[in-house]
Amino acid sequence: MTLVHTQQAAGVATVTMNRPERLNTMTDPFLEELLAALEQVADDRGVRAVVLRGAGSAFCAGGDLKAGVGGGVGDAGSLSTATGNLRRFMRIAQLLHLMPKPTIAAVHGACAGAGLSLACAADLRYASRSAVFVTAFLKVGMTGDFGGTWTLPRIVGRSRAREAYLLGDRIDARKALDWGLVTEVLDSDDELHQRVEDLARGLAAGPTEAQAGVKANLNDGESLGFVEALDREAARHIRSSRSVDAVEATKAFLEKRVPTFHR
Repeated sequence: MTLVHTQQAAGVATVTMNRPERLNTMTDPFLEELLAALEQVADDRGVRAVVLRGAGSAFCAGGDLKAGVGGGVGDAGSLSTATGNLRRFMRIAQLLHLMPKPTIAAVHGACAGAGLSLACAADLRYASRSAVFVTAFLKVGMTGDFGGTWTLPRIVGRSRAREAYLLGDRIDARKALDWGLVTEVLDSDDELHQRVEDLARGLAAGPTEAQAGVKANLNDGESLGFVEALDREAARHIRSSRSVDAVEATKAFLEKRVPTFHR
């Protein structure tokens, strides 16, 4: 069985984690396929937006503990070897956060442990009322992986991130919306996936190069000082203002029509 399924239409790549019988929990083979899928869509110029979702009743419930401690994820060999293996798999979160195209997590059901980390690595998160978020790591005596301790504080704030990690309480969809962890909560899983598909298609129809520049600016703002961020922002803005997309957008505005972007 394919553990990760990718479907592409209208510039949108929908990457579906496909271990529904195990709530899409992570094993090494699962992560190998997910990493390969995201590397492929990140490099594909025909893909202009990416959706990450889970098959069955959950988004992703973290590591598969039946496969070993930590889900057996990258834990073979010496300490240094195992650390290197895990770090390579954690490139999944890196791709979601840094690839030059919008990424959206469509969350329903369990979103736990490293599954929550993956959702937090995406640019946008939408949920259905069935969604339940939990860090879960301390409950199994571990500290956390896939970047959640870096992304979650930047999404919900330092205090709430510490509450989520240290107390480990379940966060239902309504609380996730109150915290700003998700942008919108839909009544059903079907409505969630339709909403995210429509949103992704809208993003895919937009000015891809400018979207990449906006995402790069936002990522720079997470690590750079204000002056250096201004320098990079200025350079990207001038480049984008001279692009084919900017010419088309300006022309469409003056002609009172919807622009058509091809890049």
